[in-house]
Formats: sequence, structure tokens, C-alpha cells
Amino acid sequence: MTLLFSDADVAATLDAPVTVAAMREALLAAHAGRLVAPPRASAPLGGGRMVLTAGQLTGEWYGFRSYDTFGHPEGGQLVVLHDGRTGAVRAIAVGEELGSRRTGGLGGVAVDALARPDAATVGVVGSGRQAWTQVWAAAAVRPLREVTVHSRAAARREAFAARVRAELGVPARAVRSAREAVADRDVVVLATTATTPVLDAVDLAPGTHVNTVGFKQADRHEFGTDLLDVADLLVTDSPAQAAAYAPPMLAALPPYADRLRDLGAVLAGAVPGRTGADQISVFCSTGLAGTEVFLLDRLARVGAAVR
Repeated sequence: MTLLFSDADVAATLDAPVTVAAMREALLAAHAGRLVAPPRASAPLGGGRMVLTAGQLTGEWYGFRSYDTFGHPEGGQLVVLHDGRTGAVRAIAVGEELGSRRTGGLGGVAVDALARPDAATVGVVGSGRQAWTQVWAAAAVRPLREVTVHSRAAARREAFAARVRAELGVPARAVRSAREAVADRDVVVLATTATTPVLDAVDLAPGTHVNTVGFKQADRHEFGTDLLDVADLLVTDSPAQAAAYAPPMLAALPPYADRLRDLGAVLAGAVPGRTGADQISVFCSTGLAGTEVFLLDRLARVGAAVR
């Protein structure tokens, strides 16, 4: 029987520890060659695009995620999981929640792997769904002491801070500028739709870890090359996807491309991660292909047990 999951089902079943653990497994599987994860494909249509990512866990399952860029209020993502032995559709998830939690989970793995062990404060620029899941996942890997948040709309940043306090039990406050949000923070999250930099690297304290989630291509990016220049450690979840953007990801261009490391390789110990408390680390999230399907497989296993 095919399992069907809505956003409400995903939210009720996938907590942050389970999601982060699944994404850690996915990154290690990709590094080992078990998770086949080609860069996303895009089909231009009138007024928008259809985008497809696909993945396969060798010998177990395969599947895809599709979404569009039309911006319809009722639009959403579709994730489909096939049994690798029979081809049968095991599960389908419809909506935004699975993809958002997947991205948050990848960010949580990055924080756990790259931030200082004593990291306890988070500064967020952005107050949307992606910003929320980054903090949600970070709280699962570090005992957070405080969150500061800035976004353009005062009401949205106040609501974000209130949600952090209510749902995560972490003290949080909204602030009036990005500079104030990131000053003296152990972890910084950039999760905006800005196409020009929202952060000055000079505002970061030594030892900060930065998760970047929003636009990061050469022609639109929420951070500038000043962040890349000060980064002692520059990491992504998919170097292949970083290079496959058209135009490429800012961090995949010379002189940064040779410094861009694979998070899966860091987790596996194949390349070094943070080696000093004062190093600045930057994680450029691309959304490793196949990770939505990986998470749907985990959701199907947990969901089937509770239904």
C-alpha cells in the first residue's frame, strides 16, 4: 500500500533529531557512493520552471522531488519514493514541510560538524520557513542559550522570536539590523530571498560558523566574497550541484572552488573540518539531490509504525 503524507503528517512525525540523523546518514551515503545524487534538472515553461531532483540508495530505493517556480499560493512540492526491488511506489509526500525539514536537517548536520562544540548562540537573518528549520535543527545538536533574528518586516521577526521561545524553549529576541543579529554569535544563519549581500563579514566574531541557505549564485547572492575571503573552512553538501548552477555558485568559482569541501567527506574524516576555535566556517547549502527521498524513506518507516 502506498503511504500518503501531508504537511501535517510530516510535522507530526519527523522531529529534529530524527531528521538530522537521517541527513547525516544521507551525506555519508553520498560520500561512500551509495546515494546516487545527480544535480537537479530544470524545464523552462511559460512564466516559470519545473524543477526535478532524483536520487537512488543503491539496492534499496529510488525516487524524485518535483516543484515549480510559478509562485502559486496552492503550489507545492511532490516527493515520491519507489521500492528499489519492485519499483512499487512506497510513499508520496505532498507539500512544503518535508523539503523544508530536509534543508534544516542538512543545516543541523553542518552546525554539529563545523561549529565549535560550545556554540550556544544563534543569529538569524531571515524569518521564513527555511530560517525556522535551521534554528529548529540547530537546537537539536547544540544546547542553545539565545537566538537573535532580523528580517525586513518587524512583525515577522517578532513572530519568529516568539515561535522560538514557545516551541524550542530558547530565549529569543528580534533586532533591528542584520549587524545586530549576527554580532558576537556562535552560529549565524542566512536564509533570505535577497539577491544582494545582507551580511558584512567584518561583523562576524572569530570562531563563528555560518549556514547560508538563500541565493548564492554568481548573479544573485545573500552574502559577498568578503565572507568567502575570511572563511577558514568552506563546505557544501554537494560540490557537483554547486558547480552545476547556471551561473555557478559563488563559492564554486575561482579562487574559491579549490577550497570548497564536501560535508560528507568531513563527516567521514576524509578531509579535515574545524581545527581551531577561532576559525570561521561557512556551509553553503545546495540541497543534495536525493535527500528529500532519503527523508521520505525515513518518514515512511516511522509513519508506517505509528499508523
